[in-house]
Amino acid sequence: MSRRSHSHDPRPGGVLGPRPSAVLLSVQLVVVLAYPFLEDSPAGRAVLGVIQMVAVGVAVAAVRRTPALTWVALTLGAPAAVFTVAEALATDTGWVILTSALLHAPFYFYVSYSMVRYVFHDDRVTRDELYATGAAFTVVAWGFAYVYAAVQVVWPDSFAGAGTEGARSWFELLYLSFSVLTSVGLSDVVPVGAHARSLVAVEMVAGVLYVALVVSRLVGLVVSRQAMKAVDDRPDEG
Repeated sequence: MSRRSHSHDPRPGGVLGPRPSAVLLSVQLVVVLAYPFLEDSPAGRAVLGVIQMVAVGVAVAAVRRTPALTWVALTLGAPAAVFTVAEALATDTGWVILTSALLHAPFYFYVSYSMVRYVFHDDRVTRDELYATGAAFTVVAWGFAYVYAAVQVVWPDSFAGAGTEGARSWFELLYLSFSVLTSVGLSDVVPVGAHARSLVAVEMVAGVLYVALVVSRLVGLVVSRQAMKAVDDRPDEG
């Protein structure tokens, strides 16, 4: 019995090497870990802005490895990178925060779509596709965090936190987003406005569907591949 043929990656590796999705995932985790150390000073926020610009650039480069359109990611990512630094320097300026959110949210959602499409493009599970699964998940969380940032500019007091009043910081909203997307529910930031609650409900559904569709597909492909290998390795009878 012949082995089932597999298609190759849709596009060759670029400057990020053979595993751009791993680089994207690593950069995002670095930003999450570095944020508490840098967010309290203007210089630290500027450094974070530069790191996030790098994350945007890495995301665009990772999309080049997928079947999606690079120019779409670049069109959204370039202005988003500019407003990343502007937001870091003007943390209390509403129109800057809103514009940055309206640029970042569709950019990260498109990157996530590109990663998922990359995972689904054939019946082969490569190591980079495993990293893409994690990167897509974290990118969705980032996208919703920016959606929440826009919501609290348009509808103030949409989110409440334990013991504090006023607008939530972007890191608090990112923490809420990860908590909702993973269905852990550990966040001390809660939606209290109707618009905020409706969008949090959408993210809840997105998190459940991600596990049900993307992760289950990967598990099914791995099991199927192992079963096919066992059949191929079985000696012929007769």
